Amino acid sequence: MHKLVSQLVVYRNLPADNLLEPLAAICAEFAAGDYNREELTAEIYEQVHKLLDIGTVYGFDKNLWHNYLAFLLVSCENPFAITCEKVGACDGSVNQFAKHDFKIFQQLFAYDFSELERALEINCFSLISNYQAVVKQERRYNKNISDKVQALSTALEGAADADEFFACVTKFYHDYGVGKLGLNKAFRIAQAQQGAPELVPISNTEQIIFADLIGYEDQKKRLLENTEAFVAGRPANNVLLFGDSGTGKSSSIKALINKYYDQGLRMIEIYKHQFRDLSQVISQIKNRNYRFIIYMDDLSFEEFEIEYKYLKAIIEGGLEVRPDNILIYATSNRRHLINETWKDRNDVTQEDGIYKSDTMQEKLSLVNRFGCTIYYGQPTQKEYYKIVCELAKKQGLELDDDFLCAEARKWELHHGGISGRTAQQFINYLQGVADFSKK
Repeated sequence: MHKLVSQLVVYRNLPADNLLEPLAAICAEFAAGDYNREELTAEIYEQVHKLLDIGTVYGFDKNLWHNYLAFLLVSCENPFAITCEKVGACDGSVNQFAKHDFKIFQQLFAYDFSELERALEINCFSLISNYQAVVKQERRYNKNISDKVQALSTALEGAADADEFFACVTKFYHDYGVGKLGLNKAFRIAQAQQGAPELVPISNTEQIIFADLIGYEDQKKRLLENTEAFVAGRPANNVLLFGDSGTGKSSSIKALINKYYDQGLRMIEIYKHQFRDLSQVISQIKNRNYRFIIYMDDLSFEEFEIEYKYLKAIIEGGLEVRPDNILIYATSNRRHLINETWKDRNDVTQEDGIYKSDTMQEKLSLVNRFGCTIYYGQPTQKEYYKIVCELAKKQGLELDDDFLCAEARKWELHHGGISGRTAQQFINYLQGVADFSKK
């Protein structure tokens, strides 16, 4: 195995924490014959322990060794993989180097650990090649990644030669991408040790879809039209969803990533204190073959906060043009995002004659940079009851509508007033109370 791994060309830049190189070193030590039995066994168990951890995190099953090799192939970002992500497999000399590496991976797929197991009297490699994982809830692991990697692993197991192996891997790159940007739907920003911002995958995103959002049909239609244009590569606008709390603004944006992920949409969540990092984040993603929504939830600024100035420059106003594959979507309870006071509307102060209307224009200039603004208002009593009844049906609660509405009325009087969020919380309550769920 050590000889195989050392001959990789295109896939030489394996992640620093990969298991392939330590296992290759173990196999080389065993082949040389000069080893301490107990120490070598302990080293093997250490790597198998890491493999089991990875299998648990990603929900892998059956052949963990094959799953891990497939995971390496889809995680390793290199010029060949990124090019395939954009245009699929193309003619070029690099294909010969890639097929050379794929022959090696085929051999790794078929690698026989039985001699090692017999000599050391262990069976861990046999166990991981026919592994039965404990069934876990989807929220415990990233099912999206798990399903795709395992499907690729199965396809590669059946590949007849390097050409077929090449076709399987490059098709995966073109369909889903490569690395963390290809495998994950959403990201947050973390500060790396060197000071540069780093995109960190959000492994468990909420599986909400638009069918779960009752009402607000016009609002959802406008949001979908803008996003579909963006995903299709047509001109689209930055979006501001504003209005009353609990009306589904954030849920609408979360539903977008589930609807359009397979079409290349990704989402990056960012907070006010990170606006200074936006330029560096954009430089990392502007040349990738995805469409990115930079998502800002509950966006608003007080008078003393100046972070909005960084946001203004990024959206529109700086020298560098915002890349075509990036839009900004924000939600806010404030129409104008920045706290306004009556003194902002006075044209001239009595003290010094300075024009105060300039202050108001400064504050409005941010919201004007969102070409699409969508209002989510508080539902009427009738709309609230409709939301409650529809949610109850979706959750399988067979309760009389009159009873539901009466109980929903009591609930909203003590739990924040009429809103879609209040309706969902009421349904959660009913599901958790046995007396109601059995009616």
